[in-house]
Amino acid sequence: MNDFLRIPLGQWVENFIDFVTSTFGFLFDFIKLVISSIADGMSFAFASPPFWVMLIIFAALAFVARGWLFSLGTTLGFLLILSLDQWENAMDTLALVLVAAAIAVLISVPLGILAAKYRTVSTIVKPILDFLQTMPAFVYLIPALILFRIGDVPGIVATVLFALAPGVRLTELGIRGVDHEVVEAGQAFGASPGRILRQIQLPLALPSIMAGINQVIMLSLSMVVIAAMVGAGGLGGPVIQSLSRADVALGFEAGLSVVILAIFLDRLTASFGSGKGYFRFILDSFNFRARRSESDSTESTTADSGAASAEPAELTPPVR
Repeated sequence: MNDFLRIPLGQWVENFIDFVTSTFGFLFDFIKLVISSIADGMSFAFASPPFWVMLIIFAALAFVARGWLFSLGTTLGFLLILSLDQWENAMDTLALVLVAAAIAVLISVPLGILAAKYRTVSTIVKPILDFLQTMPAFVYLIPALILFRIGDVPGIVATVLFALAPGVRLTELGIRGVDHEVVEAGQAFGASPGRILRQIQLPLALPSIMAGINQVIMLSLSMVVIAAMVGAGGLGGPVIQSLSRADVALGFEAGLSVVILAIFLDRLTASFGSGKGYFRFILDSFNFRARRSESDSTESTTADSGAASAEPAELTPPVR
């Protein structure tokens, strides 16, 4: 009776995966080549320089983002990772997170813009995002492992799918939250839809978009650790080893390194979105110079036009 009522949904999905693998295998091989090349290049860029070079870069970014206190905390945190002998694993994890988060942002932000502008796109995308957010994290590894085999690439692909949803939702929410009167004012001045999007909607929705990017990065970091089960490098390897061997010391050291990376990335992206630190000061200074030059050119143009209009009045004799 149970066999009669049972729907072989899992078998259908397996047959579909087999069909996709056999038919589009060349495409997945190309995607694997591209992603692995980017990931290897990023890992080389982070792991090949001496640790003090990367430490100065991280401290400088922290100083620009939030000031000297965050820069000092970042320096101490990464020195702690170095003292735990997890520096190379941390750099590999950081490279994988940035690659996966960059791909997820490149997909989620344009998709969120389309969902905010077109109700049909939003209606189609929402159930897909609900499905992606409710699916257990380990399930993403199964099709990624079948399509791309073992290594960093299936971990990155699974991470992109896992971290995609917040970027789409918060981008759509931020653009929909822009005041309609401001958009109507831009339309009244004859601005095109593309210019309204670039110069009105995106700047006003930037805090919400950056919050989505922040969530994408945090989810990517959590999923990259799990992706070590399919061969992804980084700090996930020691975590999996500590689970298999019940090694509390190794698990604590690797987990603490993950926490330090998470705090650094979270505070960095959050400060860029909220405009804290010297980053906003630099942007404001450039904007002030642009506004100053624009106002000077406007004043000179007005003065020239005023002089031109006053010249014929002086040449005209007065009427008595």
